[in-house]
Amino acid sequence: MKASSILSLAGLLSLVDAHGYLTIPSSRTRLGFEAGIDTCPECSILEPVSAWPDLEEAQVGRSGPCGYNARVGVDYNRPAAHWGNSVVATYTGNQVVEVEWCVDNNGDHGGMFTYGICQNQTLVDLFLDPNYLPTNAEKQAAEDCFLEGELKCTDVPGQTCGYSPDCTSDKPCWRNDWFTCNAFNAGSRRGCQGVDGAPLNSCKTTIAGGYTVTKKIKIPDYDSAHTLLRFRWNSFQTAQVYLGCADISIAGSGSGSGSTTSMTSTSKTTTTTSTATTTSCASTATTVPVTFKGLVTTAYGQNVFLTGSISQLGSWSTSSAIALSADSYTSSNPLWTASIDLPAGTTFEYKFFKKGSDGGITWESDPNRSYTVPTGCSGTTGTASGTWR
Repeated sequence: MKASSILSLAGLLSLVDAHGYLTIPSSRTRLGFEAGIDTCPECSILEPVSAWPDLEEAQVGRSGPCGYNARVGVDYNRPAAHWGNSVVATYTGNQVVEVEWCVDNNGDHGGMFTYGICQNQTLVDLFLDPNYLPTNAEKQAAEDCFLEGELKCTDVPGQTCGYSPDCTSDKPCWRNDWFTCNAFNAGSRRGCQGVDGAPLNSCKTTIAGGYTVTKKIKIPDYDSAHTLLRFRWNSFQTAQVYLGCADISIAGSGSGSGSTTSMTSTSKTTTTTSTATTTSCASTATTVPVTFKGLVTTAYGQNVFLTGSISQLGSWSTSSAIALSADSYTSSNPLWTASIDLPAGTTFEYKFFKKGSDGGITWESDPNRSYTVPTGCSGTTGTASGTWR
């Protein structure tokens, strides 16, 4: 490459970055943002690397499969107080799941993206230990495992899986198992915005506003109480790769036929919606046990409660609120839990609050959280997880 070209590329990288982060299920990056620790969740970038046309060439280095944000000095490959200590979503083997990420309007450089699950639990466990930061070699080994366990576009029947208009058939990017953005120079719905055609500010970024990028993946028939869903986006225009991960659990040997889980985030409320349909049921669940999990650091004498917009949660009354248990609470994993039977399909809003020994109440900040109870066969369960904000 000529020296002038190198200088031009360096200038481009310093001025315009690709920006995006996994939002559904809630990635560690999103949780860091919601906790106020990460002031630019869309800024966890691996650069400069060879992101195109070979989508698997870039070595992840310190970014690892879960991302490193140099702007705030946060390494998401190790659990911290607000992420990585508990799962944010529970899936079933063979279930089709709707996933979403958010791209910044000022950093939509097109390209292709993928999701993956590494089924080497020993390797994944390195990223679940709050007292250990994986080495760069371990990070790369995990990323290789995630690439091997890609959740391909073509795994979902009926999903459109085209080839990138910015690639040609003689290049290694010519593959329709990854998900592709629209042409970078398209006249309308250009780049990754072309996937959903979503309006600006349909998701939150801190630079120029964002828009959602939504696809469906099929969860492998694998059993793990705590594993990781890895997201990777290779930019077409710039030499950048974005990486992130979400903590999930998978119940293996599920029927999964025709089941879909979708979760949506809005700017006014934090929304989690879970729906499931099955081909046949011995009996349909009328009520579903929902486990609420809150990572809430408390002082001596404080307890955690939740209340919400439905009668089962006290109809916003603090005197009728649900008390959470601290049985699993540790200083490194301040987990409070409660399990409540709720009517299937019910959508509601809720919040956590702390109550001191003197009766004083401290609410978490806005927006309200929102959840939709899953529907399905008898035995269906739900989980609503959140970190105090």
